[in-house]
Amino acid sequence: MRKPRNAVVQAEKPEEIEPSDTLLPVAIVQELDRYIVGQKDAKKMVAIALRNRWRRQHVPEEIRDEIAPKNIIMIGPTGIGKTEIARRLAKLAQAPFLKVEASKYTEVGYVGRDVESIVRDIVEISVKMVREEEEDKLLPKAEELTEERLLDLLLPIKKKPANNKPPETEQKMLEIVEDTKSTREKFRAMLRDGKFDNRYVEMDIQYMPMPVIEVFSGMGSDEMEFNLREMFETMLPKKTKKKKIKIMEAREIIIQQELEKLVDMDKVVRTAIKKVEESGIVFIDEIDKIASKESGYGPDVSREGVQRDLLPLIEGTTVMTKYGMVRTDHMLFIAAGAFHVSKPSDLIPELQGRFPIRVELEPLTKEDFVRILTEPDNALTKQYIEMMKTENVELVYTKEAIEKIAEIASISNDRMENIGARRLHTVMERLLEDISFDTSKYKASRFTIDEKYVGDKLNPILKNEDLSKYIL
Repeated sequence: MRKPRNAVVQAEKPEEIEPSDTLLPVAIVQELDRYIVGQKDAKKMVAIALRNRWRRQHVPEEIRDEIAPKNIIMIGPTGIGKTEIARRLAKLAQAPFLKVEASKYTEVGYVGRDVESIVRDIVEISVKMVREEEEDKLLPKAEELTEERLLDLLLPIKKKPANNKPPETEQKMLEIVEDTKSTREKFRAMLRDGKFDNRYVEMDIQYMPMPVIEVFSGMGSDEMEFNLREMFETMLPKKTKKKKIKIMEAREIIIQQELEKLVDMDKVVRTAIKKVEESGIVFIDEIDKIASKESGYGPDVSREGVQRDLLPLIEGTTVMTKYGMVRTDHMLFIAAGAFHVSKPSDLIPELQGRFPIRVELEPLTKEDFVRILTEPDNALTKQYIEMMKTENVELVYTKEAIEKIAEIASISNDRMENIGARRLHTVMERLLEDISFDTSKYKASRFTIDEKYVGDKLNPILKNEDLSKYIL
């Protein structure tokens, strides 16, 4: 029996697109604390921005459209939680979320992606999200219809004999099981118990031979190719072919066919567009890469040109997508960048004005690394413990070992490029490589990682600076 997806939204009313009244800024920060260590100021700002969207939907209509979203710029080096804060926020908000890199876009008229593709991409995400929600609601009905179709395959309906053939000859030749009510109910019980899962049935499967399409164009070629493929799908008739497959495979195919019939795509598209317009979140990473000081050689199409193209999108405009017109007036934009070389004031003034909230994230210390390794629900140490359990190996970390790992990660960041918490991934992989490589030595045993083991594995690499640059 197919299980519903872990959909982000489980609300009964598809029109309700914001979190409930109980999701206050304090509660949002507490939820973010489960996965992200530190960065209190950033969490506080995004929590307020999210709550303000809910407040906007409950103010009188005459002032609702006048309230603009408070876009945010997060400033800080890589690996300190900027992207994770935005991603977790979108999950809490039950909102469509898109992460893009500002450096991938160029000014309109030049080779590269145009910024309006941001809106088209987030609408696609929203449509998929809403469709999955609708499918989860309709899944019980689809499973009922699927069960009836599977019974029809197992118990073919008795055909009327031809006039030129005696009934007994027809009956003997077709060997059709008489579909009485009692037989059907008996087969239904066996089907639900999985007794027919490996039985083969013959059914018609739809397919459409896809023509090979190559688009020799730089700008928007991926979108053009997708649209051409979609056009051919609607123009070319779908063909069917008979195929023998197992009942368990036929069940999944039929469920998808029934869901396609049951889902109201017009309603899905309307809800998806509303979600994007009212609660869509776009995270623009590497915005510092498109910030540059004015030069005497004219604007840079890959920097100032992108900023000027982003401006109407963030300010509020209408973008044409294949699902219809989408307004960006109330979408929330969260930008992030390290700003090592440039600074936020190097952005064009108009764009600076569209990001009224700026928050600087703090670099991670050894104490932060200790907390990252132990406190979050998805802490690295917990991940490795669960992975080793699959090999029947029990991993145990001592407190001193955790502190030693954090110290080595902190020293590595100081000596080399500061990549924040991502350094922990490298250190942990190096630390556990022997255990991960040959688990047979440790099977059905308890392996304790103490300070001595960490030192023996990592200190020689840390002492050799040339070696540590390549390994850590």
